[in-house]
Amino acid sequence: MGLLILWKMRRLRISAISYLNTAPLMWDFEHGTAGRDFDISYTLPSACARALAEATADIGIIPAAAYAEIPGLLVLPEVAIASRRAVRSILLVSKVPIEKVQSVALDTSSMTSVALTKVIFEKWLGGGRTFTAMSPDVDQMLAEHDAGLLIGDPALKIDRKRYHTLDLAEEWIRHTGKPFVFAFWAVRGDALREAAPSLDLPAVFQNSRDHGLEPPSLNQIAHEWAPRLDTSEADVRSYLTQNIHYQLDAGCLEGLRLFYRYAEEIGALPAAPELQFVDATKEVAL
Repeated sequence: MGLLILWKMRRLRISAISYLNTAPLMWDFEHGTAGRDFDISYTLPSACARALAEATADIGIIPAAAYAEIPGLLVLPEVAIASRRAVRSILLVSKVPIEKVQSVALDTSSMTSVALTKVIFEKWLGGGRTFTAMSPDVDQMLAEHDAGLLIGDPALKIDRKRYHTLDLAEEWIRHTGKPFVFAFWAVRGDALREAAPSLDLPAVFQNSRDHGLEPPSLNQIAHEWAPRLDTSEADVRSYLTQNIHYQLDAGCLEGLRLFYRYAEEIGALPAAPELQFVDATKEVAL
């Protein structure tokens, strides 16, 4: 008689980010049937990475920097939060001209943008600045420092006419000619062993992204988010379709690897492992 092997299967836990730019990625989980197969929680980017590191989550939309710091992660292919032009939601906000900035308050919600800020100063604006982690309160940041890094929705709410500002994605692209990847979906390799063998994770997350970027979905997202950000629905749609690039394509992968190299060179991040991707059969993890 053959042995009967029982797989220990469970619902995977997703740690997502409660920012506007993730709304299209979460479409099927919030409006379709995908959410029935997962346990979902929302948090900040840095806390999302911490949940994967501490194994309190299995899948997360992690800051790109987290991949260099958390062992055993696999990337879900083709989906990212990236930019091929000004991103608008990752800003250095200053009370003095950017070239005169000496002290910078860094948003504690961020990991990737913190490393990117350090890369930009060290590589292209001159080193020697001081950096201090702070909560994303622009008034407090600028009361104690020349400039502050803000990410996500707080950055979108900034009245840029009041300050000197630097869009970090735009600055990166100006110097490198490559897109910048801020975040992507990653899964703990160990967790894949406990997922249902029939679960095609890449397809689930790619389909959710695709459905979230359809015009009716974008219209609904814009209608819901415009009042929260005190902006117009047209501005929300423009941000999601023009400023955010949701494909982890070849150009983005080149930019991501260059970021890892630069961040390691200046000591902002440890050496990142080679990118490992989940395939539909989960073979890479088993």
